[in-house]
Amino acid sequence: MPIDPTFAVKGTDWSVGSVGGVDDAGSAGAAGAASGSGFGGMLAKQIGQLDSLQHDASTASQQLATGQATDPSSTVMTIERARLAMQLASQIRTKGVEALQEVFRTSV
Repeated sequence: MPIDPTFAVKGTDWSVGSVGGVDDAGSAGAAGAASGSGFGGMLAKQIGQLDSLQHDASTASQQLATGQATDPSSTVMTIERARLAMQLASQIRTKGVEALQEVFRTSV
């Protein structure tokens, strides 16, 4: 089954402009670093949302197992959403590690 690129995961914004532009880095300065904005803040926010998706999937699966869930298809969608988000995070981590290793291999 193909992945729908328009699928949004609980308010995540993975568009190119969501990280911020070049001008944002220079204007943020120490105030931006203290407030948690920038790349580190965005990364922390996305990891928090991933954790929330995993927690929601765990709760939904427990409710399905105990018979408390009223809509099994909603439970399956919640679990699948969490699985896809985890796969995306894993791929991003892998690509980040590969890029960092490539930087270390590059001779100056």
